[in-house]
Order: sequence, then structure tokens, then C-alpha cells
Amino acid sequence: MFFSEIDIEETHIRLTTDLSAHDLKQYVHKLRFDLKNYIRLSQDFLLSMEPIAGYAENLPDIINRMYESSNNADVGPMACVAGTISEMSLDYLIKMGSDYSIVENGGDIALVNDTKVLCGIYSNNHVLGNNIAFEIRPRRRQLGICTSSGKIGHSISFGESDSVTVISDSPSLADGLATRIANDVCGDASEDKVANALETAENFREFYRGVLIISDDNVGTVGRLPKIVETTEFDVKNIFNFIK
Repeated sequence: MFFSEIDIEETHIRLTTDLSAHDLKQYVHKLRFDLKNYIRLSQDFLLSMEPIAGYAENLPDIINRMYESSNNADVGPMACVAGTISEMSLDYLIKMGSDYSIVENGGDIALVNDTKVLCGIYSNNHVLGNNIAFEIRPRRRQLGICTSSGKIGHSISFGESDSVTVISDSPSLADGLATRIANDVCGDASEDKVANALETAENFREFYRGVLIISDDNVGTVGRLPKIVETTEFDVKNIFNFIK
């Protein structure tokens, strides 16, 4: 396996791949070039926290994917940016022949794996800590694992979750859905917060495999999640400590 990091402005990718040679950094530069050029033309695309129309055949792929995912997830386009870059980066590696690649971009993961891997669940929850992980069985097709939190990280969340993790075939969509569901982790008590978020998650079941919601003393799930196993605490700053 080969390990590398790609840091380009706000994009911070940690990559594990079976490819000894690839031009992923150059490809990510192109994605960011297309994104920044479009933002110059549309400030709404950058600033809106609600879905906006804009899909068009002549637009760059990254823009159309963000439009599509954000409309399906009922969020603004930029809520899907990290997951979309992860998704398109993995698409690129798969086209180059990769059977095992994990692309983590700011906690939003796209992966294809021909062997079992562990993906740590970082919630900083006072009961669970950071000692649980998803056990991801070998698979030939892309999987997205994206997390939003009202307490950790720099992304905007209107809820109070420790973490909301969405598993979907589309990392781009998983990113937007994690934001949307986490926004509704609200209420007077922990049980209310999780119940409200679960109700929101039910409205989007066609778009994901499973959702895990962690808030204070309560945990909620919807759909089918990978097996959750106990593991040693990991360092969230280093993806390679918790995906092996």
C-alpha cells in the first residue's frame, strides 16, 4: 500500500491506495480550478444554505454533482463539497485500475476495498469515546462514509450532535445528508434530539444505506449499517490510525 497527503488550500486529502503511480494531485487541482471559477460567477452557489437550481450539461462535472447532491439532500451546494471531491478522486483512481483506495477529505471518506478495513467513528462522546469503528467488508464498488457534528470541526451545523454519520453509495450525497440530518439534532433532552434527527433521516431513506446518530446519552440508527466493533482510540487527525 502507498500513503500520501494532498493539501491544496481548503482541501486536505489523506490517501491510501494500491497504485504506486497516479496523478491525483493534478486532478484535484483541476477540480478546485473548476469549482473556484464557477464560484466567481455564482456567489449563491458559495453562500446558499438551501438547495438552488443550476444543473446544466455544459457545467463542469464537480458543479453538477454538487447541485444534484445538494438538491437531493435539501442543503446548499457547498455542504457537499468535501464529499464530492472525495468521490471524484476515487472515481479517478478506480479508472486507473485501483482495487483498494481510501480517500479521506476532511473526514469525508470515499473508498473501494478488496480487503476488510476498519473505519473509526469519531464522536468524542462521553460514553462511547472514540473506541468504536465500522468494519467494512471487501467491496468492488465505491462507498461513502461522511460525518457531520454540531460540536467538532469547522463546518456549519445547526444541531447539537456529537456525530451523524451517513453511509451511501455516493460520498457526495452522504456529505450533504450528514449535514441535513445533523441540523435537526435539536431538542430539550438527548432523546428528543436523536428522535427528531431520526425523523428527518427517514425522509431521505432512498438515498443512503444507513445512518448513525450519536448525541449525549443516546444513539439512533436508520437503515443498514456496517458491523460496529470496539477498537482502540484513534487520532482523528491521522486517517491511517483508524482505517487499516
